[in-house]
Amino acid sequence: MINKLRHALHRRSVLIAAAGAMLLPLVSALPAHAGTLEQAKAAGKVVIGIQGDNAPWGFVNSSGVQDGLDADIGRAFAKELGVEVEFVPLAVANRIPSLVTGKVDVLFATMGMTAERAKSIQYSKPYAGNVLSVYGQKTTEIADYKDLAGLTIGVPKSSAMDTSITAGVGDKATILRFDDDAATIQALLAGQVQVVGGNQFYGDRLDAASAGTYDTKFDLKTLYNGAGTRLGEKDWNEAVNAFLDKIMANGEHAKIYAKWMKREVPKFPESMPDIPYTVM
Repeated sequence: MINKLRHALHRRSVLIAAAGAMLLPLVSALPAHAGTLEQAKAAGKVVIGIQGDNAPWGFVNSSGVQDGLDADIGRAFAKELGVEVEFVPLAVANRIPSLVTGKVDVLFATMGMTAERAKSIQYSKPYAGNVLSVYGQKTTEIADYKDLAGLTIGVPKSSAMDTSITAGVGDKATILRFDDDAATIQALLAGQVQVVGGNQFYGDRLDAASAGTYDTKFDLKTLYNGAGTRLGEKDWNEAVNAFLDKIMANGEHAKIYAKWMKREVPKFPESMPDIPYTVM
């Protein structure tokens, strides 16, 4: 009886080991997006993180295709590298985690350039500008931060609007944080919040949903957007900066900007405190 039990246990161990050995090739074959620039070129694909629902920056159009300013710039970057592009739609809060954990190679994802974020990612030179403001119903009189006291405010979680409003109101207001811009706008439309902090296109989207109901209360700041790569990865950073220099010089950037932003390209700062544009 004991010998039979030992034989059964031995047979089970062999089967488990064999199954594990069969799975190893499958595990090792799982795709890993993160890598060097040369590895991306060898694979023939660059994986770009982009916002999934934030027109006109990045969004999925009626044909199910990623579209917007960042999408067009991302496609132009892939073309410059001579590879195909794969877009990974991201919410505001998971943009940086997706980059640093290797789910994407680079971010063209409405990445507002802040000194705090520059501790976690490497920014490129700026390629877009974005005025951030507070929006609410026209009947609500709000001129500055002190008028936000006692209100419920919606912001996209981990965004520059979140940071600015949190610092500006402290504990004098209730701040609700949402996964993305679409959810933040919907919260205002549904009456879940009284005001929101948003980018320069919130007004257009609110007016489209309820014409004449909402307006801009006051501006928070002007934010510049840059592409994001991992800290210390000089190859990706140099490739993005060289690409941006090229499309800004040959007029391609201005055409893309006019198409989506309906504004002239702003004058970008040559440098920003504590935000290096190149790998140091």
